[in-house]
Amino acid sequence: MTNRIETPAPRDSLATYLKGRRARLNPADFGLPTGRRRTPGLRREEVAQRADISATWYTWLEQGRGGAPSADVLDRIARALLLTDVEREHLFLLGLGRPPEVRYAKSEGVTPRLQRVLDALEASPALIRTATWDVVAWNKAAAAVLTDYGALPPEQRNILRLIFGDPRVREAQFDWDSVARFVVAAFRADAARAGAGAEVQALVEDLSRTSPEFARLWRENDVRHYGEGVKRLRHPVLGPIAFEYSAFAVDGRPDLGLVVYNPATAEDADNIRKLVAARDVSAS
Repeated sequence: MTNRIETPAPRDSLATYLKGRRARLNPADFGLPTGRRRTPGLRREEVAQRADISATWYTWLEQGRGGAPSADVLDRIARALLLTDVEREHLFLLGLGRPPEVRYAKSEGVTPRLQRVLDALEASPALIRTATWDVVAWNKAAAAVLTDYGALPPEQRNILRLIFGDPRVREAQFDWDSVARFVVAAFRADAARAGAGAEVQALVEDLSRTSPEFARLWRENDVRHYGEGVKRLRHPVLGPIAFEYSAFAVDGRPDLGLVVYNPATAEDADNIRKLVAARDVSAS
């Protein structure tokens, strides 16, 4: 005979989660009296007041009663309980069975640990880009093979600006038309997925003014998944070179994406290492 593990119903899971998050809060942090409290944390009425919802309705949620809460109510409760992004997502999954709509936040760069991940890829150009395709971190191989992002002002470290505005980047593409079409479609999908539609408007308007080709491709409204594939470049020193590229989400940072270009051959990898070493010598 096997023991059957009972799993809580969704409403019970939501109720338990709310109680636990409420209990961890310190009333003193909110300027509330701490005496004569039978249980730790805030009272239900205090959470309801902070969330600007009915105390009765909040009590029902903690008791597993009533219907499903709305996204607006869950958002208010998340703010009232000072939930982190991952805790807020979990709250929505319990309450509505789906994650919340994406809230885009402009990236403030990467952590030293994430930069060390890039630096460990000695022969593989790798970069971190935002949802609006601004490059915020890269390794030495990327600077040597793709673009020397460090030599550009921050506002110019944007992949679309480079594809449509830098003649050297354009010349390096084997099939610029196909690359440009793919980049615009994948960019549109990434920006929408991250909820960054408003944030990219200025960039889109600027590129549409300066590049008729971008304006035409943007009007086509195509979307594509970046995923993985093969990229070929004409490098001024290395000559023709091919990469297998892969794109990864950065866990806990929905605003960032990692792209790694692995050399297709061992010879190409060795040549990239030599190029990076030569650049290091000339810079010293």
